[in-house]
Amino acid sequence: MTVGDHDGDHAAEPGHVPVLLGRVLELAAPAVERVTGRAPVHIDATLGMGGHAEAMLTAHPTLRLIGLDRDTVALERSAARLAPFGDRVTLVHAVYDEIPDVLGRLGLPGADSVLFDLGVSSPQLDEADRGFAYSYDAPLDMRMDRTRGATAADVVNTYPPAELARILREYGEERFAQRVAAAIVRERERAPLESTAVLADLVRTAIPAATRRTGGNPAKRTFQALRIEVNGELETWRAALPAALGALPVGGRVVVLSYHSLEDRITKRVLAAQAADTTPPGLPVPLPGHQPRFRLLTRGAELPTEAETTTNPRAGSVRLRAAERVREAP
Repeated sequence: MTVGDHDGDHAAEPGHVPVLLGRVLELAAPAVERVTGRAPVHIDATLGMGGHAEAMLTAHPTLRLIGLDRDTVALERSAARLAPFGDRVTLVHAVYDEIPDVLGRLGLPGADSVLFDLGVSSPQLDEADRGFAYSYDAPLDMRMDRTRGATAADVVNTYPPAELARILREYGEERFAQRVAAAIVRERERAPLESTAVLADLVRTAIPAATRRTGGNPAKRTFQALRIEVNGELETWRAALPAALGALPVGGRVVVLSYHSLEDRITKRVLAAQAADTTPPGLPVPLPGHQPRFRLLTRGAELPTEAETTTNPRAGSVRLRAAERVREAP
């Protein structure tokens, strides 16, 4: 989020809870509870509707929360939700790779814990005019930050065919990327593509009938790919996670919730590199400067329980990973 998040809650809307809330609180607690002599600092880097943030503030009465989101609507809503916590809360209109800049502007040397709840938020999906969902007819926008940047309409109407196909293949993992891209190009030559419904129908007809009968809405992969491209999600994530790890002191923790394999692959690779001993092979003992800087807190990616997905269906694809800093960077 975030970029947004997958809180799945509209303020205090009943029946909606933040994804993996109990596990997130459990993993973050040791990092903030070890702090003495000052207020612990927690960054919710994908604030969304503020569900995780509210729970952290309630669980830890001295906690200072820094909440980031690129979506101004999310910031407005979470500001109202978190208002009872007063000056313990600082909300910033920023993308999550800007963590070092935000900390610098606030005069903070670092953060004790950081949460990333990646992907598109429930309100973004549920508000038809945002253009994220193929189930509503809306303008092709898909920007998480509607104050700047190109829209999905700009992408589908201006990108060269080969670039369109690459995005669909890499970001949407679409097997029929070439066919879908060709269909988009043919359509835009007649008239610009401006509607989610028109695009979804175009994708459906471009994909072979046998494939359309399984795997849900065939437009899902194309919409995912366009959203990732419009918001630069993967490039941002590749920069954001190392930046967040660099802001943590020894004992600090990061928790990451991701919702598709592309994000999770980056998370796994970055955390594994930080948790590895880089002593050259053949030496009898590990070299102090090459020992792991982090330890992994999860064995692989943790998946949601059946109870979690029953309560919150949007948690179905979540993958959780977490790590703790155990040594300062050399």
